[in-house]
Amino acid sequence: MGATVIDGNAVAEQLRAEIEEELRVLRLSAVRPGLATVMVGESFDAQAYEKHVRRLAEGLEYRYVSERLPADAELADVVATIGKMNADPRVTGVLVLQPLPEHVPEAAVNSALEPTKDIEAVHPLNAGLLAQGQPRFLPSTPASCFYLLDSYVTSQGHDASTYYSGRTLVVVGRSNSVGKPAQWLGLERNMTVITAHSRTAAAGRLGDFTRQADILIVAAGKPGLVTGEMVRDGVIAIDVGINAVKDASTGRTRMVGDLDFDGVAARAEAITPVPGGVGPITDVWLVGNAFAAAAMAQRVEPRFGLFR
Repeated sequence: MGATVIDGNAVAEQLRAEIEEELRVLRLSAVRPGLATVMVGESFDAQAYEKHVRRLAEGLEYRYVSERLPADAELADVVATIGKMNADPRVTGVLVLQPLPEHVPEAAVNSALEPTKDIEAVHPLNAGLLAQGQPRFLPSTPASCFYLLDSYVTSQGHDASTYYSGRTLVVVGRSNSVGKPAQWLGLERNMTVITAHSRTAAAGRLGDFTRQADILIVAAGKPGLVTGEMVRDGVIAIDVGINAVKDASTGRTRMVGDLDFDGVAARAEAITPVPGGVGPITDVWLVGNAFAAAAMAQRVEPRFGLFR
């Protein structure tokens, strides 16, 4: 393995310290963040993420509210719960945990969020602002990818404000929460952006595009989707995938990404591991967005957020 393995935990701790310092100052201006999570059903992934977010939020002395609905809850019940959080002045950020049950339409849930509390920028208004380069909030996962990239390229002696210009970014995945925003953030950095997804893979053409990447962000939700022969030498590979895989010999479940880690690492300049890569930064960025929302509610301009 020749690649530098980027330590996401260390980068996340750096970000958390920055947020904590800004919080310390802005509490003098009556800024008090409040975060609410809404979970429908009992998804393992949603419960694990909620646990991480709760621990971070409470560690930073946020108000924290957890709303849980059964898996058979109707859309009207979900919308009513979101409405209650929208109306609660103690809550400055609302996160609807994924995945949602199949009978609950994601678009309707996203539209029910109050845009000033929509800290993942999934409401149509916030997604539109982001696409136009005028974000209110930056979605936590794609923002964390670029925060991690900025940290890495700076550590290598590059200027992050100019490094990306003209380079090719390939994003594998087109979700509203990761894939599409990652494309927009790449365009804001003057990158040449190529998008691939499950249909590209089904057509047998995924490698045609991933081999063009100077920077590769994979967020497809399929373990080992991108292998070593599908990347060029010197790529910087960012793995957003979190997939639970059971070891046939031990029966234990472990988390793996969307990259074939060993194969890609043999050719890459740098790579993120799973776990311990993008994930820890995502958790911190999310609570940072709740803090930014609290500041804006008090008409205080936060410093948090790299693309404002």
